[in-house]
Amino acid sequence: MPVPASRILPAFAAALALCAAGPLAAAPACYAPGALRAVPGEEKVQPHTTTGNTLTERALPAPQPVPAGLSGSIRRVTLPPGVKMVALTFDLCEASSEVSGYDGALVDYLRDQDAPATFFAGGKWMISHPERASQLIADPRFEVGNHTWSHANMTVTTGAAMERQVEDTDIAFATRRAGAQAAGCAVPGVPERTHLFRFPYGSCSAQSLGYVNETGHLAIQWDVDSGDPAFLGAKLMADTMLRMIKPGSIVLMHANGRGKHTAEALHILIPALKAKGYQLVTVSQLLAAGTPVIAGTCYSERPGDTKVYDDAARNGRRILPVQ
Repeated sequence: MPVPASRILPAFAAALALCAAGPLAAAPACYAPGALRAVPGEEKVQPHTTTGNTLTERALPAPQPVPAGLSGSIRRVTLPPGVKMVALTFDLCEASSEVSGYDGALVDYLRDQDAPATFFAGGKWMISHPERASQLIADPRFEVGNHTWSHANMTVTTGAAMERQVEDTDIAFATRRAGAQAAGCAVPGVPERTHLFRFPYGSCSAQSLGYVNETGHLAIQWDVDSGDPAFLGAKLMADTMLRMIKPGSIVLMHANGRGKHTAEALHILIPALKAKGYQLVTVSQLLAAGTPVIAGTCYSERPGDTKVYDDAARNGRRILPVQ
């Protein structure tokens, strides 16, 4: 029988306490409100530049492997009867050929609604968006996980290259955590290494899944895909997500400028979820509240459905970093 995450991983106890603590501050107090607000145009994807993209090596604490009961691909969480929680998650992908954006309107709305969320950030994204990454890390309603350095397909990336995709992202995270502290932010409970990981394209090999777990990362997938890289429109996206979400769901969206109408969809989705009695929580809070549903492999909606991405990567074709 699966064991609840809160019993296997005591570190989630702090997240549970945060979940029950009531409304959070409107913004991390170490940043002026104007510094947090969206800047028109920053959501746009730009051509790659080497400026500001240098990663400085730094020593990190040795990772501790995740307990066996949490190994594998976490799809959703089974909650106790009557508990209605959902985790909204947003990927911040950035491939080597670009500088992706930052959907400030989306983040502004989450803050305005006091809505906890989890962001899965690429290491390269955190280096090219230093202040935004530090702001997200410093915000007590948010948590930031690892999404590889450059949105690598972890089914075909192997060996040392695969390991660097994970490790360099944790170094970037620690760098931006230090940046938040330098700005006067307290970051209690924010570790130097990320504890959550999301595979680009929802795709992994046994080797990469094992490595992610061995280095202390819970592999977080999803059971609800917003489809926001496509031009579906805000209402269709929101209506579809509302139909698919159930207690314990993990919802996939994007905040890097490749999500189309995502911020507008949130204006429909979040009030509707609250009206249905849902509590918005981070992934860590969701895990602490119930029992994770875990698969032995990675996939987007059903096993084997990422083959198109895997074949493209093996053949050297460019894949848009949409998940």
